[in-house]
Amino acid sequence: MSDITLGIIGSGQLGSLLCQAAKKLKVKTIVISDDEQGPAQNYADQFIFSKYDNKDKIREFVGKVDIVTYEFENIPVEILKQINKEKKVLPKPDINQVIQNRKLEKTFVNDLGIKTTDWAFIKSADDVKKNAKLLPGILKTNTLGYDGYGQFVLNSLADIKKDWCFTADYILEKKIDLKKEISVMIVRFSNGETYVYEPIENVHKDQILKHSKIPADISSEIFQEAQSNAKLIAEKLGYIGVMCVEYFIDQNDNLLTNEIAPRVHNSGHLTINAFNVSQFENHIRAVCDLKIKPTKKIVNAEMNNILGDEIEKFKNKSFKDNEFFFDYKKKEIKDKRKMGHLTILKS
Repeated sequence: MSDITLGIIGSGQLGSLLCQAAKKLKVKTIVISDDEQGPAQNYADQFIFSKYDNKDKIREFVGKVDIVTYEFENIPVEILKQINKEKKVLPKPDINQVIQNRKLEKTFVNDLGIKTTDWAFIKSADDVKKNAKLLPGILKTNTLGYDGYGQFVLNSLADIKKDWCFTADYILEKKIDLKKEISVMIVRFSNGETYVYEPIENVHKDQILKHSKIPADISSEIFQEAQSNAKLIAEKLGYIGVMCVEYFIDQNDNLLTNEIAPRVHNSGHLTINAFNVSQFENHIRAVCDLKIKPTKKIVNAEMNNILGDEIEKFKNKSFKDNEFFFDYKKKEIKDKRKMGHLTILKS
C-alpha cells in the first residue's frame, strides 16, 4: 500500500472509477458524499456520508487524507477553499471557481483567443431583448448546469414567458448549425508535463452523452487545434490532473469551445481499454504526484452509455473478447440515469 491517502469528493461512477484506478496504484481512498447510496463506496477504502456543509464531517474527512480531489465540479467553492487551507485540493479551488461560472469560463477562454459560440450575459428579459441578434439561442443558467439541466431554448422573443422571473443569472448562446461534437482529455502534471488524448467524437441524445468513439471523423487541422487549445487552457490555469474540453464543430468546420470540465469525463471512459494509461489512472498519478507513465493508444474504440432500465439486458449477457461491460452498481434505476457503459475495441 502506498503512503498516500487520497480524499475524493463525490461518490458517482466517476468516483468509482477513480477508486479502482487508485487501488491499482496502491493509493488508499476515502470518499465523502451527500449521496448515501453512492456507488463509489463499493470501491473506496472508507466512505463518509455527509452533507458538504457539515463542518464536523468535513473535518473528519480532512483529518484522514493527504490530498483531495473531486469527481464533479458543482461543489461550493468556499468549502473547497476551506479544505485547501489544511490539505491540498487538486484541481485548485480557484480553477473550479472560474469553471463553475459560465460567464467567467467563456471570458477566460475568449481572452486566450479561443473561439466559443457568440454569447451574452443575461440578468433580465430586457437583456434578452437587447441581444435579440443571438436568437434563436439557448438560455443557460450561469452556474450549476449539467446534462442539459438549467437550459431553455429561445427561438424568438415570443418564447420569453410573461410570468418568467429571472431569479438567477444566465448566459444566452446563439444556436449554431451543428455538425458534430468532440471532446479532448488532457492530463497535466506538477512539473508542467502534459499528455493530450486524441479527440473523441460524441453523440448526445436528449442532451445526455450516449456514444463516444475514436478516431473522431474530423480533419487533421481540427484534430491539432482541439489538442493545442486544451493544452493552452490547462497551462494558463496552472492545472494539475485530468481535464476535459468539450467542443462544437459547425457546418463550416469552425471549432468552438463549449465548456471545460475540471475532472475526469464520461467521454473518456474508453481510455480504460483503448490506452495503456486511462484518464482515471493519469488523474491519480497527477494529483498524488506519482511517477509519470508514458501514455500511448493501443487500439480504436467506441463507448456506449447504458441509461435507465437498459442496464437489465446487459447484466446476464455474454460478451465478446473485444467488449467490456461496466456496471456502476447503482441501487436505483431511473429514467436516463447513467447505469453503466459498454466499450467495444475496434481493429
